Amino acid sequence: MSDISNNHLNIDTDVCVIGAGHAGCEAGLACARLGLDTYIFTVSIDSIALMPCNPNVGGSSKGHLVRELDALGGEMGKNIDKTFIQSKMLNVSKGPAVHSLRAQADKSEYSRSMRRVLEKEERLHVKQAEIVKILVNDGSITGVITNTGTTYHCKAAVIASGTYLKARCLCGESITYTGPSGLQAANSLSASLIENGIRLRRFKTGTPARMEGASLDYSKMEEQFGDERVVPFSFSTDPESVQKEQVSCWLTYTNEETHKIIRANLDRSPIYAGVIEGTGPRYCPSIEDKVVKFAEKERHQVFIEPEGLYTDEMYVGGMSSSLPEDVQLAMYRTVPGLENCRIVRNAYAIEYDCLESGQLKPTLELKAVSGLFSAGQFNGSSGYEEAAAQGLIAGINASMKIFGREPLVLDRSEAYIGVLIDDLVTKDNREPYRMMTSRAEYRLLLRQDNADLRLRGFGHDIGLVSDEVYGKTLQKEKMINEEIQRLKSTILGGDAVTQEFLASHGSALLRTGTSLAELMCRPELSYEELLPLDPGRPDLPSDVIEQVCIQIRYEGYLERQEIQVRQFKKTEKKLIPESIDYDDVPSLRIEARQKLKEFRPVSVGQASRLSGVTPADISVLLVYLEQYNRKTVD
Repeated sequence: MSDISNNHLNIDTDVCVIGAGHAGCEAGLACARLGLDTYIFTVSIDSIALMPCNPNVGGSSKGHLVRELDALGGEMGKNIDKTFIQSKMLNVSKGPAVHSLRAQADKSEYSRSMRRVLEKEERLHVKQAEIVKILVNDGSITGVITNTGTTYHCKAAVIASGTYLKARCLCGESITYTGPSGLQAANSLSASLIENGIRLRRFKTGTPARMEGASLDYSKMEEQFGDERVVPFSFSTDPESVQKEQVSCWLTYTNEETHKIIRANLDRSPIYAGVIEGTGPRYCPSIEDKVVKFAEKERHQVFIEPEGLYTDEMYVGGMSSSLPEDVQLAMYRTVPGLENCRIVRNAYAIEYDCLESGQLKPTLELKAVSGLFSAGQFNGSSGYEEAAAQGLIAGINASMKIFGREPLVLDRSEAYIGVLIDDLVTKDNREPYRMMTSRAEYRLLLRQDNADLRLRGFGHDIGLVSDEVYGKTLQKEKMINEEIQRLKSTILGGDAVTQEFLASHGSALLRTGTSLAELMCRPELSYEELLPLDPGRPDLPSDVIEQVCIQIRYEGYLERQEIQVRQFKKTEKKLIPESIDYDDVPSLRIEARQKLKEFRPVSVGQASRLSGVTPADISVLLVYLEQYNRKTVD
């Protein structure tokens, strides 16, 4: 409904999503698909699901996030399956816990495809407008106001502003007050957030130059091919539909001449000249940072990646920079294959406002304003995948709040998404947060290959995964369990056929009866190779066989990790009452008291992960909670 009062338009809706990047798209779709009337606002319709930096989805640990997002009912996995131009499974020489899918996107088509998805969603309305103010009444969000003065009254809102808040781009001495790729910045919302008690800080990130492909000499580079057999991101995508011709990427390296030019011009870099206020990402440093901080390295990798099928632009991965244009051209032209390069878009750094740590609930609702949720780079993270994962959870929990239902909070033992959000909630992140496999304590259980088995049930309970899709997952789980039991119960003796087979594979002969499952644990044997000894084997899908092999071969390790998870769950279940006054807790160190008061953890487990809170502080807190709960009961 809408009306005109005080010469301004007033529109009623359920949810307002501020921003249409990867976080905003997932948040808006989740709310609309759950039945809520949803508006998604963007400073430019052309920036929907924009990839202003690297033209790919997935990668180490990020592939896990996309798979989990898909299992919960998100869109990113489906969209990249429709628009990729090269796909590769990373870390295949290592164990399955760190296998990660990565796909090169057709950048323009990815954005167009996601826009079509948004536009077709019945309850989702896309609006090009800048949100300049949030409306708060009695501590709760009641609406947002656009730059044209229109008020959208809502029951919940999600901030997914990316790098647009008070953004400025820096290229040497040149500073432009725009968002990424020259798009309009959002300059007014920050003040409104601060007025409502939300604390902001400045972060920065950067992106490399784009080159004219025709100006590069690929004969001096190493060609990088996609996988012969493509694995889709989405569990719902037919694997046969993604088997297509792929484009190549290319690998080259910097050298001492490159580094010499960079070192000679550091005084012209806004990073080193003190012009940049914000903190940059440690795990995605600029080429200036690499040369300074890793001075012993003689060269750094440079990936040349196509931006799409219908453009000649090439992305220069690994060489983000904020150096002046003349220095950029000189340094790029020292790299083999780039000697005659022509720059289409200069590299630049971008600075923006984002949320200071300690202000989020595990649901991604802001503590200061009830009903206001946030996701993505506004929360201090980096990366498309991290943003999309947060966007989905923020959208789900905004919807659950409106419906009066329990929120979805995944813990660290359930998903990489749980690790990501827990780190954003409990840690004082002084730089853009990036997901890595090393951050997940239970990564052997949280593999990308079993994300559907772990999380489809949550998506179904929420209402984003259909009965049909969930039924297929349950059937898959049933087939896995039945095959594992069959392999464990099928015993082979020391007959001549078996012994001859083992000898031919360089495997120890049998002295006693052994199951097929036990034979599969031998490194020289596999499920496929054991077929001659297993004539009654059922015909199973490849994804079922994959799970069977992993669960049998890593059974001991998986069981040990499950024991650790049970211990972890105990501390997570010990909740801390919201009413607790940490000043009343005796023997608590001053630093721990300050951190606990600032972050207000919801459980003892969460409290234990706060920086500055020691195991001794947790022991003190546990004793106090026991006394506190006893008094409450009495």
